[in-house]
Order: sequence, then C-alpha cells, then structure tokens
Amino acid sequence: MNQGKINVQVENIFPLIKKFLYSDHDIFLRELVSNATDATTKLKHLVRLGQSQTELGEPIIDIKINETTKTIHIIDQGLGMSYEEVEKYINQVAFSGAEEFLNQYKEKVDNAGIIGHFGLGFYSAFMVSDKVEIFTQSHDDSQDSVHWSCEGQPEYTMTKIDKRPRGTEIVLHINEESQEFLQESKIKSLLEKYNKFMPIPIRFGTKKISEKDPSDETKTIEKEVDNFINNPNPAWTKAPSELKDEDYKSFYRELYPFEFKEPLFHIHLNVDYPFNLTGILYFPSLKGEYQMPKDKIQLYQNQVYVTDSVEDIVPEFLTMLRGVIDSPDIPLNVSRSYLQQDGNVKKIATYITKKVGEKLQDIFKNQRKELESKWEDIKIIIEYGMLTDTKFNEKALDFYLFQTTEGESMTMSELRDKTAPIQTDKDGKLVLLYCKDKTEQHAKIAQAKALGYCVLEMNNHLSAHLMQKLESEQEKIVFKRVDADTLDKLIEKDEKIEAVLSEAQINTLKEIFEKVIEDKSYQVEYKSLPPNSEPMSVTIPEFFRRMQEMQMMQNIGGASMPQMYQLVVNTNHSLYDKILKADESLQKEMIQRGFDLARLSIGALKGEELTAFINKGFDSI
Repeated sequence: MNQGKINVQVENIFPLIKKFLYSDHDIFLRELVSNATDATTKLKHLVRLGQSQTELGEPIIDIKINETTKTIHIIDQGLGMSYEEVEKYINQVAFSGAEEFLNQYKEKVDNAGIIGHFGLGFYSAFMVSDKVEIFTQSHDDSQDSVHWSCEGQPEYTMTKIDKRPRGTEIVLHINEESQEFLQESKIKSLLEKYNKFMPIPIRFGTKKISEKDPSDETKTIEKEVDNFINNPNPAWTKAPSELKDEDYKSFYRELYPFEFKEPLFHIHLNVDYPFNLTGILYFPSLKGEYQMPKDKIQLYQNQVYVTDSVEDIVPEFLTMLRGVIDSPDIPLNVSRSYLQQDGNVKKIATYITKKVGEKLQDIFKNQRKELESKWEDIKIIIEYGMLTDTKFNEKALDFYLFQTTEGESMTMSELRDKTAPIQTDKDGKLVLLYCKDKTEQHAKIAQAKALGYCVLEMNNHLSAHLMQKLESEQEKIVFKRVDADTLDKLIEKDEKIEAVLSEAQINTLKEIFEKVIEDKSYQVEYKSLPPNSEPMSVTIPEFFRRMQEMQMMQNIGGASMPQMYQLVVNTNHSLYDKILKADESLQKEMIQRGFDLARLSIGALKGEELTAFINKGFDSI
C-alpha cells in the first residue's frame, strides 16, 4: 500500500473545483461518462492499430445507483489504468490523458472522437461527493488492478487489489447536499440531456417491455430487458448518402418528441476543412411568428451535449431553426459550459449561413412549387436574414418570393418585368404597391386592379424594414401601400385631369370643409381626380405609416408617434355640385356623412363617433 499527496499547485484545489470551475453541479455525470467514453474509444483505436491484444468485444458503459450505500457507480469496459497511470492521470490535476493520447497517435487516429482536453473532468465528481473511489484494471493484463480513494482533500490512498475485469469503475459517495442525485428519475434525465448521443452504448438498469407470447399470440407477456438510454449512431454522424427523407424526419422526432408538426426542410452539414463540423438543421413551421423559442439548436462536441445557447456560433436569424451542430473545433471554456470566441467560431457561423443560402437556392431552382407552398412558414426567417446578414441577403435576393393578392409568387427580377411597363412613374421609379391586409384594404386593391396594377402582400412585422432596405439597395424602386394616397398620387404620371369646378367654387368648398372638419390630425387636400373616383378618402402617408410600424417592431420606449391622416377631397365628383347647391345645414351634414364613411373604410372611425354614426344610420331607416 502506498500513501502520498496529490501533486497540485494550490492547496485549496477542491473548494475551487466545487465552487467555481463548474457552475452547474449536474454536469459531473456528463464529465464522468465522457471519461468512460474516451477510455472505450481509445481502446478501440489501440486494438485497431494492433497496440492492444485484449479481446475488445462490444463494450458498454454501465450507470448504477445504490440507494442503500448512497453511491453512484460509473463502469466502463475501456482502456483501464495501471498503477503508474493512476499516479500520472489522477494524482496530477489537469494532466490530460486525452491530450497525451492524441499527441501520441495524431498521425494515425486524427481527432478520433476523443472528448477530454483539460484533464479536470474527473474532479467534478467532488462537487457531489464526500468520497470518490476508483477501481481499475488496465487492458494490459500483465498489470495489477488498482484501488484509489480520496475524501475531497489533497490526501489519497492507492493500493493494488485482486484482479478485476478490464476497465474502470468510479464510485461516488454522494454528500448530504446532493441526495437528489440518488433518484433514478434525476439520473435518467441527466443522461438523456447530456449523453443521449454518446458514441458508446450506455446502460442504465433495466426496463419492462410487452411482447406477444410465443406459445399463444393472443396474449402478451412482460419481460425485463437492458435499458440503453442513448443512440450511439445519430443521423448527423452518417453520410447524407446513407440517409433517406424518412430518416431525417425520424431523427427530428427523436430530438423533439413533443413537436407534432413535421419539419419543412433539412440541411445536412458536413465539412472537414478548415474546421470539422457535422450536424443537421431543420426549418420548422413558423407561420409568420418571429418571437419563436431560440433554444432549439443543440451544440455537441464529439457527441457530448454542451449547450442549447448557440447565438455565438449560429447567426441570429437562424437561431429559430431546429437541430444539432457537432464540432470538435468549437473552443469551449474549461468546464465545457460555453463558447470562447476565436477565429473558428466566426468561420463556422459563416459556413452555416452559406449552407442555408445554398440549400434554399437549390430548392428554388429544382423544387420551386414546394418552396412556394411552404413560403408563409419560412419567410420570416429569410426576411430576418436579409435584414441582418449581408452575405445571406445577396443570395436571398435570387429566391425571395413576393406574394401578390392574386396568389402569384415572384422574385424581384420577375416582379420588375411584370410591373415596370405600367407602374413606372413620371420620374422613372418603379412603384411597387402593397397591402397589409387584403380584406381590410379590399376597396383600394380593387381600384388598383381595375387599372391593371399588381398589389403585393407585405403583411408581417419585418415588412417595413425589408421595404426600406430594398429601396436603398435596388435601383429606382419605391414601395407604397395601396391606401397611402389616391392612385394617381401613388403612381404619378404626366397626365393631367381638368378641374370640373371653378376656382371660386373650390374656395367655397374649402370654407365649408374648414367649418366641419375640426380634427387637426387630418390634413385636407383638394384634388381634381377622375369623376368616378371616391368623393372622399382617408389615407396615412407612406413615410409616416412605415415609421410607426418600425417603431412598434423595435419596441421603442416613450411616447408613440402621433397619428396623422390625409383627407383627400375629389373635387371632380358629382357630390360636390350637390353640396354647393344645398343650404348650409345640409352642406355640413353631407360633408360630415362623407367624412365618417371615409374614416369608417379604414377603421379610423371609433368610440363615440362610431356609435353616433351607427345610431344615425338606424334612425334613417
């Protein structure tokens, strides 16, 4: 038996580990299972290279709870350790056996799926334990089995013991503050969170299953079988050529068992230069919602779960996607809890953006009908990307689909070709008309269609920002909402319509309106429009409306912008000939009635005024 002191640089290493190194005590299990996985993976490589003569078999990792002794056991059938190796790897804090292994065999095993890097994971056991024991037998059968024990102090005991099966068993004597980890449900949830896709099968007790009785198929029998909680070969670790569409959907259901909608598209990431990255991303059905959960992409490192906070590695507009990203080249802090910034993080983010853009371009070119059918579900992500990512915006302009009120889908290029001949104004600008709600703005849309104009639907929270961006980037293009003004002003031509009323009659009309329209939020304009156009119409100027929408989208604090309307009076309408001939009382009543109808058509007549208007209508029946 040998006794000694663990070789550390600071006397208080254990309090440091317990309180500061790992902020979340849950991850002790992740670290110990990762170590067991590494031990098994290393052994597989050594057997393959002829460096170990052991019979490999089909190694697994066993997790056991003993409520009587208040212990947790993590047992692997991997490499094991000799007496000298325990001295080297356990008694020297922060000496990484994984790093040493990779350095020794880097020419033959590449990254090899080895997880550990810092040599500190084992000591996370002391966050939840009063005492930790190691029982280990090296794959080299000539070596003795070893028992190591430590009670959370620099002192330890280590001795040679009777032969054990190959591998290592870690025994955690759980402290009083951590008794929750002796609950089967707690350990099961941790294994499913952190170790669900570890590359070595993990067994956690047994489970009961029902199957047909072989002697009587009308009956079922219950039997106990090993409970393996992980999938060692998840879809993202396979080549795309090995997978069918149903395999991707099946993996999505495995990731998100409580989501009942199928994903719309998937993107398989697979790159090995200038960094290693694999993964599968899915486009979910968003239905125009932009405040979706942004914690659905899971980040792994060599199949070990790290986090679902991936904002640093996935561009913000893609955080609404679902799926998995796995890379051994992601720089993590020492506790593997969060990313550290370096050049690879930016490169990976750029690569992911590129792959998403290429995938959407490919669907547009080869499966346009499918893209059109799912456009409403994904366009919010694409618009967000166009607004926030320059590189993505350059690609997206080729496949972004504008939707018309007639149900057509057109790219910007197609839209130019269709609308330029009749929607170009006198200054050479292409005016793209749009609506926010084709039901509410039906009358204005109908007038535009009657003139052969095309009306787009720009109906979500990002539309105002997107239009602003496109106007600044696209040559001679301007967006105008179909009810932002009269059509002749929205798309101004060189044509001039002669006035029906004389200047004196128009001045008289202005005096009457000034007496009736007292609301100063309405600016009254008098225009000579076609006689068949509306006698009065209320509009919100395009610039003012767009600023309001962007303010709402950005949740800018403080007082909101005051409402501003235009009341456009078509002095060529026959109504005004009648008004000018009527007595003063009737003049006021006719103008007030027309004003109320104009406001009612855009939903601007509210409260007491709306009630009074309705009651007056009923009284006239």
